[in-house]
Amino acid sequence: MVQETNLLMEVPKASRPRERLDQFGEKALATHELLAIVLRTGPRDSNVMQLALRVLNEFEDLHSLKMASLEELTAIHGIGRTKAIEIKACVELGVRVANATQLKSGTITSTQSAGTLLQKEMRDLQQEHVVAVYLNTKNEIIKKKTIFIGSLNSSVAHPREIFREAVRFAAARIILAHNHPSGNPDPSEADLVFTRRMVECGEMMGIEILDHFIIGVDDYLSLREYGII
Repeated sequence: MVQETNLLMEVPKASRPRERLDQFGEKALATHELLAIVLRTGPRDSNVMQLALRVLNEFEDLHSLKMASLEELTAIHGIGRTKAIEIKACVELGVRVANATQLKSGTITSTQSAGTLLQKEMRDLQQEHVVAVYLNTKNEIIKKKTIFIGSLNSSVAHPREIFREAVRFAAARIILAHNHPSGNPDPSEADLVFTRRMVECGEMMGIEILDHFIIGVDDYLSLREYGII
């Protein structure tokens, strides 16, 4: 059985791939550094960075590594069955991530379609919920998320929470909605102030606020149709 060294024991701390990833992000790392994180340890006669380079040098390119069998991997000095399995698992995970597509939850085709959808989901809520619907450039719903629960008068109703998620999901447009537990969808002054603030922030960030719906029990109000947006 191959005896292993302590984790990156011989590599200076500033050069260790885990520390570098934590400080600079994964894109700053070379391929052998990423592989070293997966391998974790090297054999007694070399550290894990040297082992990672040895593995990569055994193959012409990353495609060849992807196609390597367990037997081909275990033939490399320092790679036992367990490490070979971990490499194969990471490669397959990468393939699946690369082939993954963003899930869509329908397309917004009109103010009515958006308002009807949101009213069905929000009209019976007993507390005020603020929901953001994130859209791509085709107005397909890529994410719908409750941003916070509470009145728009509350300090938690801050644009940064909404736009942070928009950037995360690479959204082109946002539809906002919140319900009035009283059942009356007429906008309050706080609703109007919040909406104008969101529109201004969206203009600065290049992310359009398409509409803001106020949901009542039997009806909804579009602040775009109301003339605020």
